Amino acid sequence: MMNNTNAQPRVTIVIATFNAEAHLPDCLASIAALELDALEVVVADGGSTDGTMAILRESPYPFLRWTSEPDKGIYDALNKGAKMARGTWVHFLGSDDRLLPGFAELYHQLKDPNTIYYANSEEWYSGEGKPKYHLLGGKFNKYRMAKYTVNHQAIVYPSVVFRDHAYDLKYKILADYALNIQLWGSSRFRKQYLPLYIAKYNMNGFSSDIEDWVFKADKPMLIRRYLGLIVYWRYRLKVMKKKREGHHDF
Repeated sequence: MMNNTNAQPRVTIVIATFNAEAHLPDCLASIAALELDALEVVVADGGSTDGTMAILRESPYPFLRWTSEPDKGIYDALNKGAKMARGTWVHFLGSDDRLLPGFAELYHQLKDPNTIYYANSEEWYSGEGKPKYHLLGGKFNKYRMAKYTVNHQAIVYPSVVFRDHAYDLKYKILADYALNIQLWGSSRFRKQYLPLYIAKYNMNGFSSDIEDWVFKADKPMLIRRYLGLIVYWRYRLKVMKKKREGHHDF
């Protein structure tokens, strides 16, 4: 593990990796290109057997720390990284994601350590022909959160969130959505939207073709518990309407 700076970081970027040598250098380069001094990167590696560890050991970046050990999946890795974080805020990335220049603009607007700051993400996926891009974002209220979530690549969380919260490992794909439902239903943390594109999210990642059936089964209960009865019944009515129209993935 490297730790080349004793300065208190403002933001910790947590990256979950496993056999990520093909993607990690570009991810780290996108962070370094922002030239933000009070920033650290924590890599939570799941015991890679490729060249991932060599990349980390040889990295010239002074803000980089890591751990490498077997884990129970990406959310277990992110939980470990959040515990290692020394920043006032925490941001999560996958090794195949990239930060955009808008992240630096958001970084300079971070003020309240009890506010969740969120922005927009640029989603891309590669298939036949040229890569395709999709822009996702906008302001979220409780009802919009009941329908779908903010990509965690577009959120900067106060580190104090992870003193009392963690990603629930029973949700293999959508533990970030379950956490956001809890946080959007909490009055403890303010939420501030900034109209910036801060990250590029790879839609070819681990969750692109997998359903999280445990989360889908629990979602109505989570909405009712954390977002309230009014939001819950609006959501249920919307689901019934979609089903009558022939949609079954809402």
